[in-house]
Amino acid sequence: MKLLGIDILEVLTGIDQFVWGPPLLILLVGTGIFLTISLGLIQIFRLPLALKYVLNSRKYEAGVLGDVSSFAALSTALSATIGTGNIVGVATAIKIGGPGALFWMFLAAFFGMATMYSEALLAVKYRTVDANGQMSGGPMYYIKNGLGHKKYSKILAPLFAIFGVNVALFGIGTFPQVNAIVDSARIAFDIPEILSAAVLSLLVAFVTLGGIRRIAAVAQLMVPFMAIAYVLGCIVIIGLNLDKIPATFSLIISSAFTETAAKGGFLGAGVMLAIRMGISRGIFSNEAGLGSTPIAAAAARVKEPAKQGLISMTGTFFDTIVVCLMTGTVLIMTDSWTGDLAGAYMTSYAFSTVLSDIGSYIVTLGLIFFAFTTIIGWNYYGERCTEFLFGVRGILPYKILYILIVASGAFLTLDVIWILADIVNGLMAIPNLIALLALRKVVVAETRKYFENLRAED
Repeated sequence: MKLLGIDILEVLTGIDQFVWGPPLLILLVGTGIFLTISLGLIQIFRLPLALKYVLNSRKYEAGVLGDVSSFAALSTALSATIGTGNIVGVATAIKIGGPGALFWMFLAAFFGMATMYSEALLAVKYRTVDANGQMSGGPMYYIKNGLGHKKYSKILAPLFAIFGVNVALFGIGTFPQVNAIVDSARIAFDIPEILSAAVLSLLVAFVTLGGIRRIAAVAQLMVPFMAIAYVLGCIVIIGLNLDKIPATFSLIISSAFTETAAKGGFLGAGVMLAIRMGISRGIFSNEAGLGSTPIAAAAARVKEPAKQGLISMTGTFFDTIVVCLMTGTVLIMTDSWTGDLAGAYMTSYAFSTVLSDIGSYIVTLGLIFFAFTTIIGWNYYGERCTEFLFGVRGILPYKILYILIVASGAFLTLDVIWILADIVNGLMAIPNLIALLALRKVVVAETRKYFENLRAED
């Protein structure tokens, strides 16, 4: 595609590589490291408490503002993060960056837990109620309400919302997920693309037009079921290959710090490529630092911001440290990463080598369910960003446009749109990370106060 003799696709590809280059990855991971230190390794010492809260998070806290339970808010966030990144993203990271990419993915997720905690805490602390009586929160609101005294807040807040709407409409929320669903249904079940697209559009319309309560109801039903089923499949494969675990993890660790030689269909990779692929695909999977998941956290009916921060922190743990780590382990121990397959085909092959046809069906159904819940989760993120920019009058037009894009997504293969979406996805993180660093003292103070009150109650 050329304009005035300039190859637009080539220019955008260069911009995309710059946006997702070392500066942003360093900022994302660096923010996580800084918050981890500031919060005293909260993702280690407070993880048991966080998991305890998750088990009891279906209950509503009486007399507290909010649209859904903490568990429903977590499920909504997980519905958007547990998606194709857990199957396709992990396979892509290992195929390009080698087994060492899995180590860097794990490390980014570890520090990302502190980032996610901080994002959710701020989202609850600075949330507001819109004209329809629904909760609105997320980076655009903690920038506006937490940094309102700063001149740059008037630029950063709408910038984040604009980027968020574009990612929802043209990025993570639609095209990759829709294509994954229709392709999987056609390959595995021979369902025509037009039929898959029609059914998908109707389901998305039914769920999203019902608002956050219907989205959350579907998410808290589907997310635990699909995640447990997929993880159980991984556990069975790992259990049948226990003798390969030492060699698998030895390869992961050694490849993280030394060059991985070419092998079969794997072209070889240096350490920097392993780092870049592991961190970028890990962030794509759990979205820690991008600012999307705190939008869901803000809807939780919870009093203490720190409590929702702990609950939301487990999302990164479940998404990357559990699901992605298991996917990667299966890919490496079955040697699938050395073959000629890539993406979902590579993961499907890994499962089928041990579980035969059942394995490929687990991956296919998992991909379909993961992609569908990502679509409905990102619909909500875009809706809240739209509400911030245009008020409640913009919500219905946004939802109609979203449904139309889902309906047409299966038939569009515009590389320019995909690359633009990836660029905007990366840009979305910048206002959020600036706000997190600027509000770090608020996060630390709220955390200290919460745990002091807990100790006083014991």
